[in-house]
Amino acid sequence: MSRPMPTHGRATEVWLKPVFIAKAGREAELQEALRSLQTLSRNDPGCLEYTVFSDEERPGTFVLFEGWVSRGDLEAHNQEVHVTAFVEAVEPLLAKPFTVTPLVPLVIPPRTP
Repeated sequence: MSRPMPTHGRATEVWLKPVFIAKAGREAELQEALRSLQTLSRNDPGCLEYTVFSDEERPGTFVLFEGWVSRGDLEAHNQEVHVTAFVEAVEPLLAKPFTVTPLVPLVIPPRTP
């Protein structure tokens, strides 16, 4: 899939890093749920980036890197059925509640025309 590179830091953009840790024996189920969420969420309005990574140093840990054009786009995404259903479905798969870290670029690049 060819996607534009994230712009990393326009004033209205929102960037997040959710982390999910699977219960022992539930890793494959969580991974599949995250793959499905990734596929659907990439089509949500305002999505700049939505990529799930597997942590090679911590088996069963998955890191999501997501970016949105605006807070409103993120809020609309969070109300989508595929997101609310995901949150409910993965609760029993998680060793602990997932965390979400807001990210802010150190330097905001100048706009290009």
